[in-house]
Amino acid sequence: MTEDGQAPEDRASGTGPTADGRFIQVLALGIDSAWRRLDRQDRVAQMAVTAHADQWASDAVDSLVYSSIGLEAGVDLVLWRTAPALDELEAAAARTLREGIGPWLTVRHSFLARTGPSRYAPRSTDQTQALQHGDRGRYLIVYPFSKSADWYLLSREARQGIMNEHMRIGHEYTSVRQALGYSFGLDDQDFVVAYETDDMAAFGDLVRDLRATESRRATTKDTPILVGVKREWKEIAELLGAGEISR
Repeated sequence: MTEDGQAPEDRASGTGPTADGRFIQVLALGIDSAWRRLDRQDRVAQMAVTAHADQWASDAVDSLVYSSIGLEAGVDLVLWRTAPALDELEAAAARTLREGIGPWLTVRHSFLARTGPSRYAPRSTDQTQALQHGDRGRYLIVYPFSKSADWYLLSREARQGIMNEHMRIGHEYTSVRQALGYSFGLDDQDFVVAYETDDMAAFGDLVRDLRATESRRATTKDTPILVGVKREWKEIAELLGAGEISR
């Protein structure tokens, strides 16, 4: 479990977290309550169009959909998307908001970031490559994250020592996997932090344990926290009373 910042020496060498990677967008969308009062036939048809638009948005865009129906105030859908260029995320978002139930959707939150290697972990592991490799976890937790100016003014050695404790605790929770995106210059926060797991109780224990580490002192922002359940579009349609649609 890592949280990074790029130091001047990394920028000069081109080995920092933004040397390569994919752009990330987290879209939290709310559905207008008036849509739920449309005729069922109209809702089924519109949901089918939205599902198709998401699944075939672009060959370059990878998109995962999560349900937050009844879990997050004002948020019904959370989309996790990655692409090699920001323009492709823009086009995919425009299509989502244009087609099917799109005109009934409101963007409640949008977080931008970019993937890249950690400055504190010597190598990536399966546990630190959530949403990229392996099977998807049942639950997604994602939030914007920022650290204080004092954190970035610490020496590299001091930050490494603090992060070693942070990572040691994270590695004890093997059922929780993390993905980290760097938002420097892209969005208001420093990072986008995401976790996927099948065990929300274990995730809660992890967060509690991390609150007692030295790294917590440097945290300035870690809200809003978005929670979603991994669903196929067919399942989401059924939850919304839009009937069955083909996968």
